[in-house]
Order: sequence, then C-alpha cells, then structure tokens
Amino acid sequence: MKTKIYRIAILSLLIIGLEFISGSAKAQSNWEAGIRFGDVFSFDATIPLATRPRLHAAAYFGHDFAVGGYFDWMFTLDGGPDGLKFYPGVGPEFYFGNDLNVGVAGDFGVEYAFDFPLTIGLDWRPGFMITNEMDFYSGNWGLTARFRFGEGVRFKAE
Repeated sequence: MKTKIYRIAILSLLIIGLEFISGSAKAQSNWEAGIRFGDVFSFDATIPLATRPRLHAAAYFGHDFAVGGYFDWMFTLDGGPDGLKFYPGVGPEFYFGNDLNVGVAGDFGVEYAFDFPLTIGLDWRPGFMITNEMDFYSGNWGLTARFRFGEGVRFKAE
C-alpha cells in the first residue's frame, strides 16, 4: 500500500514539474510567491496555466511537513475592480510525518492584486484525509500575501 502511495505522490510531482517546464504558464504572465498565515504557516505560490485556471502550490509547516497542489478557477465580479478575483479549487495534499498521509482538499478564496506587485487574499482549505485516519477537517483558514513576478499586471478576465 505504501509503495502505491509513493508512486502516486511521485507521479503528481512529475506532472506539476512538467507545468513548470512547459510554456503554457505564459498566458496570464504572473507567477506569485509569498507566505500564508493561518491554522499553519506555509509558503504559497501560484503558477498561471491559462487565462483563468492556475496551479496553486503550498508547503505547510505545522505538526507535520506537508505539500499541497490545487487547481484553481478564477472569477471576477462584473463591473468590479480589476484586481479582485474569487476562486474555487481542488487538489491533493501529502503529509510527511511518521507515516505518509494523503488527502484531497478544496481551496476557496478571494484575492486583491494591487497596482504594485502585491496580492493579498483570504482563503479556506477544508479537506478529507484519505489514508490512515480517513477524516474530514474543516479548519485551515489563512491570510496570504504574495509578490507578483513578471510583468506585474493584475488579473483581468477576458
């Protein structure tokens, strides 16, 4: 069972790595990296995949070290500010403690991108632990601050 879980984890990381190497991340042109404060501290990054979807990665430092990768769909309000966006997302989480635990989590949030290269946001990441404990967790609220790389252009839906 553990061998199968390790294979799934390695395959997931390879797929994420291929997105970094491919040129598909140029559509939105804004890579972001920063920190997230909440139930646990994490490093947080977003990688654009196209105009609206993006890969949202996090490395958590809490009771156990964990990594998560979420696929987010971004939306704006009609007539709202250019920098304001809402997003639902979903993706796997891998917890490295005494045992490897695998979960799947939602990623729901709101963000605002300023005219200078800073994005702040509030999000919620509830999830299900799939291995070992088979448990639902509803916490994991966080406040995020990320620096925008590249052109520094704020998100605008087409």
